[in-house]
Amino acid sequence: MAKVNDNYLKLPGSYLFSTIGKKVSAFQAANPDKAVIRLGIGDVTQPLAPAIIDALHSAVDEMGNAETFRGYAPDLGYEFLRNAIVENDYKARGCTIEADEIFVSDGAKCDSSNIQEIFSLDNKIAVCDPVYPVYVDSNVMAGRTGTYDTKSETWSDVIYMPCLEENGFAPELPKETPDLIYLCFPNNPTGATITKSQLQEWVDYANKTGAVIIYDAAYEAYISESDVPHSIYECEGARTCAIELKSFSKNAGFTGVRLGYTVIPKELKCGQTALHGLWARRHGTKYNGAPYIVQRAGEAVYSEAGKAQLKKQVAYYMNNAKIIKEGLKDAGFTVSGGVNAPYIWLKTPDKMTSWDFFDYLLEKANVVGTPGSGFGPSGEGYFRLTAFGTYENTLAAIERIKAL
Repeated sequence: MAKVNDNYLKLPGSYLFSTIGKKVSAFQAANPDKAVIRLGIGDVTQPLAPAIIDALHSAVDEMGNAETFRGYAPDLGYEFLRNAIVENDYKARGCTIEADEIFVSDGAKCDSSNIQEIFSLDNKIAVCDPVYPVYVDSNVMAGRTGTYDTKSETWSDVIYMPCLEENGFAPELPKETPDLIYLCFPNNPTGATITKSQLQEWVDYANKTGAVIIYDAAYEAYISESDVPHSIYECEGARTCAIELKSFSKNAGFTGVRLGYTVIPKELKCGQTALHGLWARRHGTKYNGAPYIVQRAGEAVYSEAGKAQLKKQVAYYMNNAKIIKEGLKDAGFTVSGGVNAPYIWLKTPDKMTSWDFFDYLLEKANVVGTPGSGFGPSGEGYFRLTAFGTYENTLAAIERIKAL
């Protein structure tokens, strides 16, 4: 008789954003006359930039001709895209990364959940708290997290690194030594960042302890401050301790197109085993590559026209972030984020729980956000709003919240 993977049964409830979707759908069904504004899920709203659309059209035309038709993509991704990534995301910032150390994929969410497959089950993970749920949930599914305590909402075999108001929502080095360390900066959900010198401390710590850092830099395009690193490879020694994940979803609006990449330097080893070869084997076995037309669109992101157009798009969203942050402050909320990231992290009023505030905001203002507790126990009492809505909806949402 077939048996299920019991680890899936350990997962508490449904995925955070699925729960939010169900709640919003139920509210809309019961209140069809209410116009709901969604500032919860981090999905973009602006259309793809013209340079990207042109590249897509051109690539589609190529696929319609026998002479230029493309089938399966190369395992690592097309060289034209990987070379563009090297030149613009790494060499331009003084980082030494080679094209064959880049693995093109369909997004950072998949990579951040799949990367754990190349590590032993007896590795202990450390995560920021609050944290993007995929990091923990994917390790639960693998059977690496131990047992779940419903009271504390924590897993017995996970090292939690609290990111609190008093430490600027940035984690401190853990007292218990982990094997795998998940870091995300600019941070989702808090919008916090760390300086290059702070990140260097993590790199030095990982090299000293033999840990591997899994560094999610999906929001680096939103960095505005000069001392905030765009890549972990800006730090000395990162090539021997860090894997980096990046995405085209938020910097170029590819949430519905799907493209991302993972970097694994050849020097990165666990013991005597190079991780580059393991991920290459996994990648080649389980993945057939992002579509040719999408990779051509990714290449257009790095064109002069693409860069200029996307700079304006990022500025559009960060203007929304400014509107949200300043509007909430005017309304008396305690807020952070919104400077180097498109997320605003606010403290719930009157000691309301995160989900109580979610319900309150939905029912009274018809605005959707994300409960902080959905990102981990230290997120309780906080709430995330995203700047990825339209300018008009962002203004309307803040006016509704101010009127409460």
